[in-house]
Amino acid sequence: MTSGGQRIGFIGVGMMGHGMAKNLAEKGFPVAVLGHKNRAPVEDLVKRGAREAKNPADAANSADIVFLCVSGSPQVEEVVYGAHGLMGAARKGLYVVDCSTSEPDSTTRIAKDFAAKGVSFIDAPLARTPKEAEEGRLNVMVGATPADFAAIEPALKACGENVFHVGGPGAGHKLKLLNNFLAMGYASLIAECLAVGAKVGVDLEALLKVVSVGGANSGIFQLLVPKALRGDYTGLPFILALAQKDMRYYTHMAEAAGMTSYFGEMIHQTLTQANNMGYGAKMVGSLIEMQEKIHAVRVAKT
Repeated sequence: MTSGGQRIGFIGVGMMGHGMAKNLAEKGFPVAVLGHKNRAPVEDLVKRGAREAKNPADAANSADIVFLCVSGSPQVEEVVYGAHGLMGAARKGLYVVDCSTSEPDSTTRIAKDFAAKGVSFIDAPLARTPKEAEEGRLNVMVGATPADFAAIEPALKACGENVFHVGGPGAGHKLKLLNNFLAMGYASLIAECLAVGAKVGVDLEALLKVVSVGGANSGIFQLLVPKALRGDYTGLPFILALAQKDMRYYTHMAEAAGMTSYFGEMIHQTLTQANNMGYGAKMVGSLIEMQEKIHAVRVAKT
């Protein structure tokens, strides 16, 4: 995949963004990057040929497409509306692509404000893990008009294995919240299942074998359980503070649609409890660690 002459601004080069920016740079796209507190990803990308931008406006001034890969809607809005932000640098024909997991209402408002300046604001959240980001094998869910999707597809394919056009503007963020609702639901169920199994004396290695060949198996189960049985809670590399945020966005979306969401609220509160117990900076697998602490059990044999 080559650049086709498209110039990239990339804002947010953390766990997912670094891999995306690296693949863009290595596949011939001129890239200007803007990091946050951690200097290491920025310095690595500069060594690979990227330019370090001074601020969001600087990243946009030399770009045809600006990617955002930050924590959530407050951070997106700061990049867009803040000092030296993208809205001030907006010009007709620019594409701004939000790969963060953001709140749909915020996405709609930002898209409207950009449209008034001739800028296309596209939601393109991500699935898979930092490992696939580094390998250029992410799944990307794009909400855009057909013309906008065609314009940015080459850049997305430089860092994604499966790039899905899932609907019009806003559809990507909505679908991502549904995806994360399922993923965090599976993780919460698995954590409780292992803790109860340990409490009642079940051989958890036997549980792993049985579930692995049956209908209850899942990708999340395989990411979490084999490692957890060895005392490793990092099988799903996504921090719990961000998982809590995503579930909050999901419950807001359901409420705004007039829907009841009993399971969504339970999962959100499970994640809130994990964060309140001090696991916010740990990975999703630490839901198992939380269950161990609450119920005074040990899942791992080691």
